[in-house]
Amino acid sequence: MATIYLDNYGCTANYDNGNIIAGLILEAGHEISSDIEEADVVIINSCAVKNVTVNKIFSRIENTKNNFQDKKLIITGCMPVAEKDKLEKYLKKGVALISTQNITEIPETVNKVMNNEQIVLTNKRKEIKLGLPKLNQDKIASVQIAEGCKSFCAFCSTKLAKGDLVSYPKEKIVEEVKKYVSLGYKKINLTSTDNACYGFDLGYNLVDLLKEVVQIEGDYQVRVGMGNPEHTRKYLNELIEIYKNPKIQKFVHLPVQSGSNKVLKDMKRKYTIEEFEDIINKFRKVHPGITISTDIIVGYPTETEENFKETLNLVKKLKFEVINISKFASRPRTLASKIKQLPSQIIKQRSVELTKIYKETRSQISEYKTQNFNSNTKLVVINE
Repeated sequence: MATIYLDNYGCTANYDNGNIIAGLILEAGHEISSDIEEADVVIINSCAVKNVTVNKIFSRIENTKNNFQDKKLIITGCMPVAEKDKLEKYLKKGVALISTQNITEIPETVNKVMNNEQIVLTNKRKEIKLGLPKLNQDKIASVQIAEGCKSFCAFCSTKLAKGDLVSYPKEKIVEEVKKYVSLGYKKINLTSTDNACYGFDLGYNLVDLLKEVVQIEGDYQVRVGMGNPEHTRKYLNELIEIYKNPKIQKFVHLPVQSGSNKVLKDMKRKYTIEEFEDIINKFRKVHPGITISTDIIVGYPTETEENFKETLNLVKKLKFEVINISKFASRPRTLASKIKQLPSQIIKQRSVELTKIYKETRSQISEYKTQNFNSNTKLVVINE
């Protein structure tokens, strides 16, 4: 038996992986401690999306290596694939690299590193993350519906780590949701790398899944996680229709990434701003008061000042309730990493300017929703 310290980073799906890892190691007879001093094994469940997070994780690894030399180390999540070259220098006896598709191997890996073995499991395999033990300490239950995606965005390292789309059978997802409803959960997140392409590899889509989920009896709401507009528009009318069901939270996360068609083409996003606006306008027409969340990258290598102004104009026009603003930072082995980067000062300046424009729309959004829907809109700005 070993005592484990578990450190989680990243998206909703990755935190859910962390909960699964915790459930698996407890089921295997190990213990979990919130104090790294007490631990025999440190598990870092990593994220590789943004440089700021990756740098933070490398600092954690260095801290563990330098200050807790007696601890065994398991690095899992996206970094064992996306940052494999940089992580290999940490490989030694008692250290393991486990990809996100191999987390069910972690209990046995704990035993192996405790025996001072060196382990590398970074092969991509179909590992369905449903029906597994899970230590869920939140009031919201997350249910993963797929791994990987069907897009090839030029800036994204997640694709390198998670690979092509592997959708989980909808009957298994329905059973998982039923389980949480029976346990009294009122809010359930459906999450994956990209919910919008769910089911394409199985011959159905997200709407087909939602139609079955809302048939589950009980008092609960489902929140649908992020979806690429490229795929959302393929079944838009049916999605808007199923959103009429009161069991589906009136929230849509559609990352636009840029307000410029040229930059979107360079990013290989495969939709136009006109198509994106059509999605938003149709949702708002049928579901007034819906919360629209988006992501925007400022300072993409090919983004000109004029391109950036197009992004500002889009934010002014569509008045998003939630924006995640990211300053572009090159990720290894991506197409964008081969392009000459913009000066950091320009990227920072554009981030500040976009945040300012977004804040200026806050009072308009809040006033409108308060008057028409008796609600307050929370401003969410994340700058990284």
